[in-house]
Amino acid sequence: MNKFDRKRRIAESVKQMYPPGIRIELICMNDPYSPVPSGTRGTVQAVDDMGTIFPDWDNGRSLGVVLGEDVFRKLSQEEIEAENQYSSAVEEESLDEDNGIIMKQ
Repeated sequence: MNKFDRKRRIAESVKQMYPPGIRIELICMNDPYSPVPSGTRGTVQAVDDMGTIFPDWDNGRSLGVVLGEDVFRKLSQEEIEAENQYSSAVEEESLDEDNGIIMKQ
């Protein structure tokens, strides 16, 4: 197997491990210039042919992560369900019976 076949196989396995829609959490990014903060969560949108994973981070960033360079993990189903419950509770809390919005300080 040549170098290019090996890289292609690695990229294909990364695509299978991190399909679009998977939630991940960044532990550490090896980017000295503009890293995504540790603890940031995101939803995988795509994996390119080099195996770079491109999530939409919850903080609005879209910087890709590289398996073996950056440290991240998949969220468990329980963590995803907890996120969804929290989001639903926050949405319900933000509605007010009189004017539809509660202003918080």
